[in-house]
Formats: sequence, structure tokens, C-alpha cells
Amino acid sequence: MKNFKTLLLIAVFTLGVAGISNAQKIGHINYQRVIDNMPETRALTATLEKIGKTYQSEIEGMQKKLQDKFQKYSAEEKTQTAENNKKRAEEVQMGRVKLEQAQKAAYQEMQVKQNEGLQPIVKKAEKAIQDIAAEKGILYVFDEKSLIVKKGEDLYAAVKAKLGLLADKPLPQQQAGQ
Repeated sequence: MKNFKTLLLIAVFTLGVAGISNAQKIGHINYQRVIDNMPETRALTATLEKIGKTYQSEIEGMQKKLQDKFQKYSAEEKTQTAENNKKRAEEVQMGRVKLEQAQKAAYQEMQVKQNEGLQPIVKKAEKAIQDIAAEKGILYVFDEKSLIVKKGEDLYAAVKAKLGLLADKPLPQQQAGQ
């Protein structure tokens, strides 16, 4: 009986230690924070904003031309024939269609450029997280936004050092308050 109690005590102690060691092999990180603070992400954002402004100015130019044409045709409507007014109305309608197509194409182009630009950034971030987890002997890394209790190791500082992350961007409410 004494041996049984000793064996039971050893088993409980061993399982307890194993549970503690497994708990130490879990880490968490704010994945979006890593992506947002990578220099490559900031450069991509600046590039996309520049391209977006170019598209925006082109589209605004098209809108202005279309609006001017519409106003001119509206002012001259009473002096034109019905057939000529019909052609002009079709011309304005075609201009609207072209404008909508240009807006849609610009949006799609921006999405494609963003997706293409983010792929290597995401791969780099994931590799850094995997490398740090391996260095620290961490078996599982969770995104901290999905965790309720965060008692595992936070890997953000190590990933920040490895990737040379930039300082956190201020949140919109912080920018407005300053």
C-alpha cells in the first residue's frame, strides 16, 4: 500500500510538471500589430495611397469633363433637334458608363496591388514568428485577439526585434485627441 501511495504521488507530481511544461510551450502575439508595424507594410501603404490619389484625380477629371458636357448639352438642348439631343443624351450616358468602369477598374487594380504587396510581407512575418517560437521551444502560437486569457508568452517584443518593426501607429481616436 505504501508503494502504491508513493507511485501515485510520483505519477501526480510527474503529470503536474508535464502540464506546467506544456503550458510554457504556448505563446501569443498580436499578428495584425506585427503586420501593421513592418516597414514593408508602411511602404506598401504609402505606395497604394499615391496610386490611389492618381486614380482619384483621373476619375475626378473624367467626372468634371462629363459634368461640363452635360451642362453644355442641357443649355443647348432647346436649340438642337430632337435627333441631336438623343445622340447627346446617349453620349452622356456612355460617359457615365465609362466613368463607372474606370472607378471599378481602379478599385480592382488597387486590390490586386495590395494583395500582391501583402503576400511577401505576410510570409516574412509568419517565418519570423515560426523562427522565434522554435528558438523559445514554443509549440503553439495564437493570435492574441482570439484569446480570453493570455498567460502564455507574448512574442511581440522578440518579433519586433527580429523584423525591425516600427513604432505602433496611433489609433484614430488618439490622432483626433492630439
